Amino acid sequence: MSVVTAITAQNTRGVLAAMDMPPQLIVKQFEAVADDLGVDAVKTGMLSNAAIVETVSAILTRCRFHNLVIDPVMVAKGGSVLLKIDAREALIKRLLPLAGIVTPNLPEAEALIGRRIIGAAAMRAAARSIVAFGPRAVLLKGGHTRGARCKDILFDRVRFLTLDGPRINSRHTHGTGCTLSAALAAYLALGLNLREAALRAKDYVAGAICAAPGLGSGCGPILHHWNAP
Repeated sequence: MSVVTAITAQNTRGVLAAMDMPPQLIVKQFEAVADDLGVDAVKTGMLSNAAIVETVSAILTRCRFHNLVIDPVMVAKGGSVLLKIDAREALIKRLLPLAGIVTPNLPEAEALIGRRIIGAAAMRAAARSIVAFGPRAVLLKGGHTRGARCKDILFDRVRFLTLDGPRINSRHTHGTGCTLSAALAAYLALGLNLREAALRAKDYVAGAICAAPGLGSGCGPILHHWNAP
């Protein structure tokens, strides 16, 4: 189930326009889902302004979900800014301390910690800096690195795990970050531990990229039902 925080006009070439939902409507959407269907896991995505971040933080503080995945969506693949500057501080101070796991890519992680991240050692140091904001774990995605392998770093405050996979040569990767965090939340809701959930989520996204239908003239979408029976 979804709680819509913003609507966009976009295609494979970029985001043409966006409109934020009123905070009171976000609250009502959440209540409609939670009161009727129940919640086993929560995943956040685009929370574009400080008022929305504060609203979502208040909801999650009140409910205290164990399986909370925070995807700090900041910039679209086409370059459009999806998180306003005034919302970053609210994200760091209000939302990240509630997270079971946060899933930034490298540019998002650099924006969160305020420094460049180059190389495996810097990724591990960045992961330590991010969990210092309060989340129980971080999955730092390595898709923006170079090389034949794509290595993500999972850090749970105790140990590091490298999630290693071949880099897939495709321009059709629209939605990969959102899909990874959603898959991670789904596997946690099914009762998997964090390590196994992260490994399965990465494999699922890799399969979705390989099966991408090739739509559009830009960065096309991946295929979410590639493994459906």
